[in-house]
Amino acid sequence: MSFVRALETAFQNNSSRELAIPMENYMKNHFTFYGIKTEKRRLIFKSIWQEHQNEVKQNGREITLQLFAFKEREMHYCGIEILIKNLKKNYQIDDIQLIEKILITNSWWDSVDTIAKYILGQYLIEFPNETKKVINRFSDSDNMWLNRAAILFQLGYKQKTNAYTLFRECIKHAHSKEFFIQKAIGWALREYGKYFPNEVREFVKQANLKPLSNKEALKNIS
Repeated sequence: MSFVRALETAFQNNSSRELAIPMENYMKNHFTFYGIKTEKRRLIFKSIWQEHQNEVKQNGREITLQLFAFKEREMHYCGIEILIKNLKKNYQIDDIQLIEKILITNSWWDSVDTIAKYILGQYLIEFPNETKKVINRFSDSDNMWLNRAAILFQLGYKQKTNAYTLFRECIKHAHSKEFFIQKAIGWALREYGKYFPNEVREFVKQANLKPLSNKEALKNIS
């Protein structure tokens, strides 16, 4: 597609190996980077998008999958942004297949957390009757990143967070040895604790969570 080719060319023309090295190191060398800082990347992305608005609007899902096939991390970020902007209030029920695909493709905390909060979370707002089925499936998966997404998908719900679902997921994965699961439990509870600190304090007292989860959950609760 012309949008993808134009974006690739623009990123290649603005790449910096000097900047890419620390970016790759920060991501534990799981990905290759063009070496374009966030603000500049977004400006380039916005410019290319404006030149190909109709193409992106009509083919956003396919374009995102193409972008996730690249090895460069900046392309993955752009694919995520396309879905966030294009699909909000326009999700189709079978988009959960696409969401799962990008959650398990080139997975790391930076992509998974954004997808969980802004894409999976929004999808389930638009299809609330799918929540139990989707979250149970993700939570029962052998894929740790789907487990993390099941814990974090309500991050943007604030006071509307379903406490039963949140606490159930935390208890279900309470004994996980995975750093990213322990951290996710603490983070999700800490966010909920901004609005309902007493509930979180009492839950943590009784839930027998890992020390890291406890620490993160109670970080801002006196």
